[in-house]
Amino acid sequence: MASYTRKEVRHLGLMQSIKMALRSIRSNKLRAFLTMLGIIIGVSSVIILISIGQGSTKSVTSQINQLGTNLLTVNVFGTDEVKLDNGKVEEIKKLNGIKNISPSVSGRVTLKYGRNSSQVSLTGTNAAYQEVRDTKVSRGRFLSDLDLEYRQKVVVLGSTTAETLFGFSNPIGQAVQVNGTSYQVVGVLQSKGQSLGQSGDDTVIMPLSTAQRVLKTTTIQTLYIQGSDEHQMNFLMNLIERKLASMFPNQSDNYSVVNQQDLMDTMSSVTNTMTMMLGGIAGISLLVGGIGIMNIMLVSVSERTKEIGICKAIGAKRSAILLQFLVEAVVISSLGGLIGVLIGIGGSQIASTSFNMSVSFSPNVMVNAFLFSLFVGVVFGVFPANKASKLHPIQALRYE
Repeated sequence: MASYTRKEVRHLGLMQSIKMALRSIRSNKLRAFLTMLGIIIGVSSVIILISIGQGSTKSVTSQINQLGTNLLTVNVFGTDEVKLDNGKVEEIKKLNGIKNISPSVSGRVTLKYGRNSSQVSLTGTNAAYQEVRDTKVSRGRFLSDLDLEYRQKVVVLGSTTAETLFGFSNPIGQAVQVNGTSYQVVGVLQSKGQSLGQSGDDTVIMPLSTAQRVLKTTTIQTLYIQGSDEHQMNFLMNLIERKLASMFPNQSDNYSVVNQQDLMDTMSSVTNTMTMMLGGIAGISLLVGGIGIMNIMLVSVSERTKEIGICKAIGAKRSAILLQFLVEAVVISSLGGLIGVLIGIGGSQIASTSFNMSVSFSPNVMVNAFLFSLFVGVVFGVFPANKASKLHPIQALRYE
């Protein structure tokens, strides 16, 4: 030993402690696995839940962001005091800073083609809706200004609606029954998938003037307004609010103006909060796993009391005993952490495939979950290790 420096001796002692810890784990495989189980479940749960949470956040943000941050939505609640008609929409359209405006009415209708029928959501709107709402057509065309002007009986089907009614055949040019009246299919929308828990594909779009006749209303429920400059949206929002206030005095509770950027910020805040809550709940199992490590290490101290006495009798220092048991706890927690990371990655992929969820892996989350498992091993391993290091050698040798 004289040929080693003090630093090398300390390093050699650590390596020896790790080897002894691995030997102890191999000799009690089942007990070691059960000890690790809490850590494995905790780490994998943290990774799976946070990955799903972050994936949902990105998905929602992406869906909202596709519409752009230069979008305002005016919602009118069903009252007799506040009624938006085409004349008022034209007045709003004249405000500075508006690029496009798309009025909309909505309801539920029954579509039928041959023996196939489906209840879907109806949207009545104008040609600007395609740009304002970032709506793409996979077949045929979208609505035109002429369709609106001449109240044409034409419809654009959502992808799910088209598949339900026509299967794999081409619906363009075919006639469908909307509440018993024949309409010609001029287009099919690209699939939008799920958005905020609702399908955007189970729908039908027709000209605003035609939809108002179908729904028996002249009131416009929603206005989608695209601004010319996304940096001036707050200014435009104030202009619209003032215009609505002049149109409908003292009726501000019966309509709302929503900024797309505010909606995106709110949704991101909500999903981030949910992600943190899920991660915190999963983190509790890590603490439970740490308690399991402490319990098993205390049992190990009791079982190896004589061994500790022999080590102390032949000159082992208290620090060496402390290090041995502390390293053993850390090795158990680190192995559990590594297994938990692998299971977390695999579990996230399975959840994504099986339940059509969006997942987003974060290296920082994985590293932090693993480091936390090491921290748990150190914290909950200190007490048993300290107890072992304080044992009197003679009492330990007499222990039965």
